[in-house]
Amino acid sequence: MINKKLKILSLFAGAGGMDLGFKNAGFDIVWANDFDPDSVKTYKRNFGDHIVLGDIEKIKTNQMPDNPDVVIGGFPCQGFSIANLGRSVDDSRNKLYKQMLRVIRAKKPKYFVAENVEGILTLGKGAVMQKILKDFKSIGYKVDYKLLNAADYGVPQARKRVFIIGNRLGLDNPYPSQTHQAPTKRSDILFDSRLQNYVTTKEAINFLSKVPTTNKTIYVKNRIIHNHMADTNVHDEFWGRKYNVNQFHICDYLKKWRKKAGISTKKVDEHFGYAHTAGHWFRKDNNSGSIPNPDDWRGLKKLLGFDNKYDKQVTTIVKKKIKFEQSLRITNWDRPSDTLTATNPEIHVNLKRRLSVRECAILQTFPDDFVFEGSTFRSMHKQIGNAVPVLLAEKIAKKIRNILIKKETLRIAS
Repeated sequence: MINKKLKILSLFAGAGGMDLGFKNAGFDIVWANDFDPDSVKTYKRNFGDHIVLGDIEKIKTNQMPDNPDVVIGGFPCQGFSIANLGRSVDDSRNKLYKQMLRVIRAKKPKYFVAENVEGILTLGKGAVMQKILKDFKSIGYKVDYKLLNAADYGVPQARKRVFIIGNRLGLDNPYPSQTHQAPTKRSDILFDSRLQNYVTTKEAINFLSKVPTTNKTIYVKNRIIHNHMADTNVHDEFWGRKYNVNQFHICDYLKKWRKKAGISTKKVDEHFGYAHTAGHWFRKDNNSGSIPNPDDWRGLKKLLGFDNKYDKQVTTIVKKKIKFEQSLRITNWDRPSDTLTATNPEIHVNLKRRLSVRECAILQTFPDDFVFEGSTFRSMHKQIGNAVPVLLAEKIAKKIRNILIKKETLRIAS
């Protein structure tokens, strides 16, 4: 066996979940990039100074190391997310995969690995995915994709993500074998005695349940714990509209008055200082429209000069009850957690707080010594929610490394 350090270029690296998986599998990350300052701070603390802060579209390929063995990246997924009802084939964030394509075309790695959300498969009725595959094939790569559930590979989280793997060696693209399954009866047709049961949320983070949250480093059950910080906003009340409001009616009403005033949606955006937000007040396709909040409604009234027809319905707010199992969801406990996102995490089963930064990191299989940086713990949650689970990335990386090492061994032997 050749003990060779295989080189990685990492795009859209974020905090480094995929990078750490590849590093654990024996790869050497020689260059990385991200545009989020807090993510870059986190990356530098845990990996080193080889990450470049900046917009990938403005970085030339001759500024990156040559001859990488693999290029990896989770290109931005907000435009593809099934959670984003306003997703569009034309969303500018959907084009960032072309930056990955540009780097791969220039650097010619033996393999590339790209990760994205499940929604990419159905965007444009599948046309976007086919376009992406066609583009990667056009530069000489054999390309495959699979939808993997992280829980099937020992991650304590039900997280489905698409992994696109390509190689220019003419080989079959490797994917890891499933190691875990939902608990089933031995007589169940789906039972596989070779697989372990899913790792539950309780198994992963129960040891921190009664530990007070703190921004200091603490010691719990012979483990050094960083970033055990959490939001305590778990109230069961919120401010909401007293009256039911039909968004379609409001949309037609606002469009009529905007037309009267002769003001474009772009001008409305500029007036409020928003970016692509005000436009949603004037649309009702795909249920992607929205109703202005009371303050914005009053601002619109001054701008457009409309009458009092809907004032009472839109601006009268009262305290309402929230059921925990709905808007404020409690995390799963006796099964893998639901998918962690870049927004607020779910509520801990103790109902006193949301999951801490460290608990979320554990559910993403980051090790205890991985420290997150950021101006707020919300920033840290975002970094974690956007990451690839480290363990899943490692299992993919090991498959690729074994092939590359075997090929190198055969080359030397011949």
